[in-house]
Amino acid sequence: MHHHNHYYGQTHILARWCGLDDEFPPRIRGYLQHGWNVGCGWNPVHEFFDGAWRYVWSDANRRRGHSLGRRNYHVVGAPWLYLKELEPDLGRVPDEQRTGTLWFLFHGWEGGGLGGKIDGDHARLISEIKETETEPVTVSLYYTEYERPEIRRAYQDAGFQVICFGRRGWNYEGTDRRFLHKQLEAMRKYKRVAANRLCTAIFYGVSAGCRPAVYGDPMALEGDNPLFGGQARITRLWPDMLGKDIDPATARQITDDELGVPWLLPPAELRMLLDWNPRD
Repeated sequence: MHHHNHYYGQTHILARWCGLDDEFPPRIRGYLQHGWNVGCGWNPVHEFFDGAWRYVWSDANRRRGHSLGRRNYHVVGAPWLYLKELEPDLGRVPDEQRTGTLWFLFHGWEGGGLGGKIDGDHARLISEIKETETEPVTVSLYYTEYERPEIRRAYQDAGFQVICFGRRGWNYEGTDRRFLHKQLEAMRKYKRVAANRLCTAIFYGVSAGCRPAVYGDPMALEGDNPLFGGQARITRLWPDMLGKDIDPATARQITDDELGVPWLLPPAELRMLLDWNPRD
């Protein structure tokens, strides 16, 4: 089982959906997409072992994978969708009580010597956020930025509340299996979700009932692989998801497609696809 499958506790969520042990979930004998992706579900140079199944969120990922000559895809929908079904009331408040903006800074990764740090004009971004948002702003930093004092303090000193949902895990260590639970609980309380790049959190926020916005300096990521087209591809393929005032109905339709709402599977079928049924 690839350690990416454990990111954000996603395998744990699927195990719970299937009625299995979600503290020590069974192995997935393949690869589970762990975040929204402009390609086939993974980074351009991800290595796959021969014959492995690739479990993706949406049919668009499958089609793009097929165009690259890859096979063995199953479309299963995002684990986030299963969590929403499992936790229909977690953090939920009446719509009229929603307030503020949950703002996600594009984040780096645990790349060590391979790269993974972001670089951009934080002062300019802070100024634009203040000019745009009309209600209190909470800035969510992934721990790779939260633990860089110069970044965390810049947003705190600007008067924003700064939070961190935890760690997604790396090489099976440090996985916060409540990561997505905490995001869902928070998102159901905010009126808006925003970020400086179109990213997984924007789709999660729309799915949780937030109005989306994507604006500001998109930052640069050290070691970023441009093979899938980067920001230019996002601008070309998802223009309706960019801007400070995105149409909610359009955003919801696109979100449902990208997260794979039509592909949400019942427990018995998901157990079969993940090879989680007991063997006699």
